[in-house]
Amino acid sequence: MLSEAQRGFVDLLFKREALKFGDFTLKSGRKSPYFINTGCFSNGGDLARLGSAYGDAVRRAFGDSVDIVFGPAYKGIPLALAAAAEYEKLLGRAVGWTYDRKEAKDHGDGGLFVGTALKPGLKVVVVDDVLTAGTALRESLAKLRPTGVTVSGAVVAVDRQERGKGAKTAIEEIREELGITVVPIVTISEAADYLASTGALSADLRARITAHLASAG
Repeated sequence: MLSEAQRGFVDLLFKREALKFGDFTLKSGRKSPYFINTGCFSNGGDLARLGSAYGDAVRRAFGDSVDIVFGPAYKGIPLALAAAAEYEKLLGRAVGWTYDRKEAKDHGDGGLFVGTALKPGLKVVVVDDVLTAGTALRESLAKLRPTGVTVSGAVVAVDRQERGKGAKTAIEEIREELGITVVPIVTISEAADYLASTGALSADLRARITAHLASAG
């Protein structure tokens, strides 16, 4: 059963049309009955609901020991801020947040990172919007690991549950390749089941998603 934060997140996805259902052709050329675009979260009020969902996911997946939430520039920056704020509220203690620059500065405050200082032994969770090829996550790990922090894992918005390069899903491939825990706030199946239960998603579309995942998942 989805948590209150997960249900609120799916409601927000649907309301903002960040999750659409129909007939779509993805960048990969694959056909899909659903499309996810988290760039639709553009209202100030969306940030608190996103933070609630990400903070809840961080705690469910990684417990109470995370020290810093990291967001890769640029889309991950507001997510890291919102997730850290919610996670801090859940724990009742200070939680840091940090993001990276595209290029390191050699003047002013300098360096590659902005926010809470990254020190050996600190536990870090990466938050990002979607995971397709895992490029952004690989780049984040390459930047973080030299600092000595422990990267506990990553949280992304939605698991599309579709194959990556082989027989496994993209998230399964990234988990195996990078050796870290990668969890979604929700899977597409969870989102579809919830929306079907509320009447927002027709039985026909839910059946199409089931058939699609059986062939592409």
